Amino acid sequence: MKVLITGGGGFLGQQLARSLLAHGKLSGQGISTISLLDAAYPANAVADARLRALTGDISDPEVLADACPPDTGVAFHLAAVVSGAAEADFDLGMRVNLEGTRLLLEQLRRCAKPPRLVFASSVAAFGGTLPDVLDDSTTPTPQTSYGTQKVIGEYLVSDYARKGFIDGRSLRLPTIVVRAGKPNAAASSFASGIIREPLNGVVSQCPVSPETGVWLLSPGKVTEAFLHASQLPPEAWGTNRVVNLPGLTATVREMVAALSYIGGTKAASLVKFKPDPRIQRIVETWPVRFRTPRALSMGFKADDDFESVVSAYIFDEQIRLA
Repeated sequence: MKVLITGGGGFLGQQLARSLLAHGKLSGQGISTISLLDAAYPANAVADARLRALTGDISDPEVLADACPPDTGVAFHLAAVVSGAAEADFDLGMRVNLEGTRLLLEQLRRCAKPPRLVFASSVAAFGGTLPDVLDDSTTPTPQTSYGTQKVIGEYLVSDYARKGFIDGRSLRLPTIVVRAGKPNAAASSFASGIIREPLNGVVSQCPVSPETGVWLLSPGKVTEAFLHASQLPPEAWGTNRVVNLPGLTATVREMVAALSYIGGTKAASLVKFKPDPRIQRIVETWPVRFRTPRALSMGFKADDDFESVVSAYIFDEQIRLA
């Protein structure tokens, strides 16, 4: 089986590639090739004979044709201009997040057999006036360009699946914490930064208030979710091809308290609050609490608590640096 990961040079793309290589198969079929597509790759990018790393623009049809040959069996669409950058540069977000998704779907439509597609959407699909706790019946009302582009992508994936062009399924991801590497342009970047940088002895400036809540999921759990979603049978989804992933709610204050408990008070003292009204406005449009009975019934799982999220990050970093 041939597999494609768009955004394959990113943190989650690299982690997903490692997991696929370790499993060696999907739905009982051996993986022969994993094509990674991204604009750039890290210096320590995962290497394996089964990997095919391609550098290019997802909104370029020729690049997509090379990355996604007609015998592609499964695709994971992770490539995106992140929230803050998509809000700051409307045209860039539309080109990559919307047009790139549409062009990928068209390329997948040309496959010899309808391939399975897992689309990484976001809880930024929700915004505006929301109930205290969202559930599977809450209507998406995005208040950012990024969220709007993700919701349109969900509808496109569902319609291409309805037409039988692909076997599509979309996952609305919580904020992923803790991301390894350097800060990015995502409005949610602070949620990883207030853990990652202090544990490395570096000051982290938090742009939002201590009482700001975040609906979150660890990198390990979201990678498990991608793999699980790709192997569920079509009947598990029915006509609703979108699911809100389970997660947990933590305020910034609670996250710093967990950092202090696990990493010590010295690490926690490196978190400095420097308000950024632009980031606060974006983050305040995002939901904080969910009920996710459908996802749980389908076998998706959340982290137990935020302390376990921090501990998992420390363990993963020790393995990575060993």
